[in-house]
Amino acid sequence: MKNTKRSVAKVIYIIILVFASIITIYPLLYTVSIAFSPNPSAMSASIIPFADGFSLNNFNTLFFNYSFFAWIKNTLIVSVGVVLLTIICCTLGAYVFSRFKFPMKKGMMLSILILQIFPTFIGMRAIYVIVDRIGGHDELWALILIYAAANIPYNTWLIKSYLDTIPIALDEAARIDGANHFMVFRKIILPMLKPMIVFLAITTFTGPWLDFIYPRLILSSDTKMTLGPKLLEFMGNETTSSQFTVFAAGALVVAVPFIIVFLLGQKAMVTGLGAGAVKG
Repeated sequence: MKNTKRSVAKVIYIIILVFASIITIYPLLYTVSIAFSPNPSAMSASIIPFADGFSLNNFNTLFFNYSFFAWIKNTLIVSVGVVLLTIICCTLGAYVFSRFKFPMKKGMMLSILILQIFPTFIGMRAIYVIVDRIGGHDELWALILIYAAANIPYNTWLIKSYLDTIPIALDEAARIDGANHFMVFRKIILPMLKPMIVFLAITTFTGPWLDFIYPRLILSSDTKMTLGPKLLEFMGNETTSSQFTVFAAGALVVAVPFIIVFLLGQKAMVTGLGAGAVKG
């Protein structure tokens, strides 16, 4: 009787897990099927994935009827720029906070955490005014500055917590051998920070790559636009009709390189998450 109850419970658990897997996978599989669907409208497509056949029409429309590759180039410029600027500022800032003693150090670290509490969206109007005053309207470099400024507070604290676990005796030994602070940072600290830098690069890259709010705020010309707001236009609004099949094709193309980068850096992601959990 006891074994029968266990068998029934096991079957119920399997059914629940299978049902949950279907609910999770079906929207993704349906989006992929819509991207390759020969139907011009998602409303007329079958609810069964790939039941309507296979076609590359949506990808041809996306690649040849729109400036899709220009959008990818702009997004890549912004994302790479944000990654580089964030890594430089966060690693240098974390090194200073971890290795040096100076007045108001604890107050500044606390201020960094407090700044992270407030979302950047509450200052969107102020950001727009500042960007307009410095001549950054419709410029990609303005987006890079905005994203990097939002990334710096938390990531500086994260890397600082990791640096605190590295013995300061290594720095002192290098300085005894004649190394200055910059040489210590470049030859000792940076190699040890490699997992954290890869982790920071991957997590920082996702924001600009997928965001559509700030590009809509800062950019105006089609040649400077990034992927997020342009793909959103395919969803339709009060003046344009929906092109969800083209949107699905674009979403699929955008997701593929991101998934590849994530898989390649998965080990560093795990290492970085574990390192970031160390108490500073």
